Amino acid sequence: MSAIPASLGVAPLVPLWLLAILGLLALLLCSWGLFSRSKGAFLRLGAVGIVLLWLVGPQHYHEQKRSLPQTALLVVDQSPSMALGQRAAIARQAADALDHTKVPGLSIRTVTVRGNGHDGTRLFDALDQAAADIPAAQFAGAMMVTDGEIADVPTTIPERLRPVLDNGNRATLPLHVLLTASGEEKDRKLSILEAPPYAIAGQTAKLRVQVDDMGPGTQTGTPADLTVRINGEEPQHIPVTSGTAQEITVPVTQPGPLLVSLSVSPLPGEASPLNNQTVAHITGIRDRLRVLLISGTPNQGERVWRRLLKADPSVDLIHFTILRPPEKDDGTPLSDLALIAFPVRELFQEKINQFDLIILDGFENRHILPHSYLENIANFVRRGGGLLLTAGPEFIGPGSLQDTPVGDVLPAHVVPDQSSMLVNRFRPTLTDTGRRHPVTASLPGAPGTTAGQDALTSATAVPGMWGPWYRALHPDTTHGEVLMSGPDNSPLLVLDRVEQGRIALLLSDQIWLWSRGEDGGGPQAELLRRISHWLMKEPELEEEQLTASMTANTLRITRHSIDAQSTASVTLTSPSGQSRTVALHPGDVAGTQTASVPVTESGIWRISDGTHTTYAAPEQDNTREMTDLRATATRVADIAKMTGGGIFWLGNTSAAMQTPSARLASSGSLHGTNWLAFAQRDAHLVTGRTPVPLLPAPLAMLLALALLFAAWWREGRTR
Repeated sequence: MSAIPASLGVAPLVPLWLLAILGLLALLLCSWGLFSRSKGAFLRLGAVGIVLLWLVGPQHYHEQKRSLPQTALLVVDQSPSMALGQRAAIARQAADALDHTKVPGLSIRTVTVRGNGHDGTRLFDALDQAAADIPAAQFAGAMMVTDGEIADVPTTIPERLRPVLDNGNRATLPLHVLLTASGEEKDRKLSILEAPPYAIAGQTAKLRVQVDDMGPGTQTGTPADLTVRINGEEPQHIPVTSGTAQEITVPVTQPGPLLVSLSVSPLPGEASPLNNQTVAHITGIRDRLRVLLISGTPNQGERVWRRLLKADPSVDLIHFTILRPPEKDDGTPLSDLALIAFPVRELFQEKINQFDLIILDGFENRHILPHSYLENIANFVRRGGGLLLTAGPEFIGPGSLQDTPVGDVLPAHVVPDQSSMLVNRFRPTLTDTGRRHPVTASLPGAPGTTAGQDALTSATAVPGMWGPWYRALHPDTTHGEVLMSGPDNSPLLVLDRVEQGRIALLLSDQIWLWSRGEDGGGPQAELLRRISHWLMKEPELEEEQLTASMTANTLRITRHSIDAQSTASVTLTSPSGQSRTVALHPGDVAGTQTASVPVTESGIWRISDGTHTTYAAPEQDNTREMTDLRATATRVADIAKMTGGGIFWLGNTSAAMQTPSARLASSGSLHGTNWLAFAQRDAHLVTGRTPVPLLPAPLAMLLALALLFAAWWREGRTR
């Protein structure tokens, strides 16, 4: 059943109830005429019907209309991939030409899309949002100026571009795509499929990479040359083929950051070589750290050491406490002793080189270790091991380690006399070197470089100062680096390097007081952790180090030195081999100098201060924008075709391929060689309606009289 058109209506001349009565009377009269077999009954009924129709007042409304302009969207792609070559310039020229197009009845609204690259270019989302503000009757279609790398291309026609009906006529809403190139382009991409973030130092790490060629004329199996460079060293060339995963083995020689730069030979005629290279960031870590802790006698610090070392999952701890030295032999049978025999030969002869760190906590020899085993400890340090000693009263006794071969590697000597033991209340402080050394710099609550004596008698904590100790040794000679001072500014913590190894000497056995919170306590656990990791050659705790990192096209350089007169510049070498000098400025942390340098080249940058060298590279760019750098119509061509739109290549230099002109078309195709069109729609606004009677009174009277005369004539002939 069809609805009554909106242009028709009625204006009754009498009330509807009267019309109903008149209609009923007419029907009764007609029925009586039929019953009496009157031959003019139908003609009389027709005359009455015309009169009744005239009384109903049928009307036709004549509308006054004002045409509304159609609106087309112009979506301009300004995503990162549009920065390649001349794409941005071509897009600006095309957008400017279309935006200034003067077409009667058509307005163009421009929408700019600046993608961040991570989610790809999403032009269709922008189109939907912009089209929502345009009345459906006025929306004419859309144009896109892009390189074709669109991440949100739908598989079917979007809701706002589906054909609509205008007064029963099917109107097409086209999508025209203007591409910023001269034709389909090619591209070669290098991808890292697998790369471990961490690898064990001394072993190898395996990477899986793949080279893919895309675009017309490319095929799987094309040979290419892969260049691998580790931390800026000499490159290694590996033959690969496109479309096939390749496994690469990278040696991890030492702990710390490892930059693996990968690049593949370019594809002839490709759009851009930007995605032909990438960098893998691998951090070399130590395997399980093996620590040997020997406590000379049970003491308060034992629990501190065990809690600290056991809390680190990367540490394998072996701990022995000497409970029964040889001089305490009272003849008790071994079967009656609930003690474990100290495995001297196994630890200090057979397996000593398997440890990374040896800690001697208050250890007094007292004929426990033979001379040859003590020499093994000293040689362990010289060959690259770490040794940490905490010294108390036993250090100036008859079994002191400084009187053994171990004393040859110790960084301090204490006169074996009771006068060397200072017993009074003092607060440990940092030396000038300690404030710059990574082991003690920025320790929580670190005090200044004032004297270590404490004349305060208050039992409350002093802001900016550590809790007190009550006993320390006073050395007569030291060598190495003194980081902390004790009573009378005497050295308290001394670090030193011995050939390939390292040694640390703490000239007090009362660091455990900090764990008790004595008068505010101190960073006991953090200090011991840093000392232990410095001894095990943790790169981040090196006193002389040069580091660099790169974020957002900015290279940040940091040089750490305990030498206040250290160099104030570094040499920066770009991936292309160009070198320049960069000045460093004092950093926020004591002992550091920094600089920030903008970079324009991708790859590994080399930074050197003449002694130390480091490397930096940007994080691997895995954004969708970088996966394919071609200008292509393959992704959006189907949608354009389904909507009746055209594909235009703007990069062609021929005169016939300038920016296409826009127009409105009432029928036929919506695009040509150098023009594009939008369907003419009947979008209008009704400004007024004038009623026109469909049955004027003279015509109704004439028809009614004619029928009555015909009825009279018919009935007269029958008589």
